[in-house]
Amino acid sequence: MGIVLVAALCTTVGCGGSGTDAAGPESTATSESAVTNRQVGVLAEVSEADTAFTYDTTAAPPGAQLELEVFEGDGTTTVRLTASQLQPDRGYAAHAHTDPCGKTGADAGPHYQHEQDPGATPDQPSTDPAYANPQNEVWLDLATDGEGNGTAETTVPFDFGDRVPASVVLHEMPTTATEPGKAGTAGGRVACFTAPFRG
Repeated sequence: MGIVLVAALCTTVGCGGSGTDAAGPESTATSESAVTNRQVGVLAEVSEADTAFTYDTTAAPPGAQLELEVFEGDGTTTVRLTASQLQPDRGYAAHAHTDPCGKTGADAGPHYQHEQDPGATPDQPSTDPAYANPQNEVWLDLATDGEGNGTAETTVPFDFGDRVPASVVLHEMPTTATEPGKAGTAGGRVACFTAPFRG
């Protein structure tokens, strides 16, 4: 049976005390009754953050909400990111990363890759389109509306196996580059949420 994880970032006034009232459209990947784990946090400035960090308070205001849903089954994985109260009318490239968030955006490490690029190093992450692509990584480029709300969903042709992503990073660029030498890049890291992709 598939595993579903929901992780939500809520403002203290935008969500109820239980964290179950986060606004957002119903998931197309699975029904709410199938959710097995829910985490709630608040996107905060680095000095106050625990699991949800903003590194650019204009692009990713403190208190912005993110909801991450993950469903694994039949050799594929569907990931859905719902955001609210981000900066209105702009795009964000978002990706699954290998490590938990920290005081700097770099702490989240490189993109999670199902098949790891053997030529990549800690100082030079993969930019080879054979590995840095939306079928081998988890890319969630989303666009917000006038209220700062947006949704992105992707289905990748793999399940996580023994290695799972540890975080989701929002980048400053609206979409992810695909050309050789730049593939997978999307500018600076504006926010990060430590969110285990498996319960």
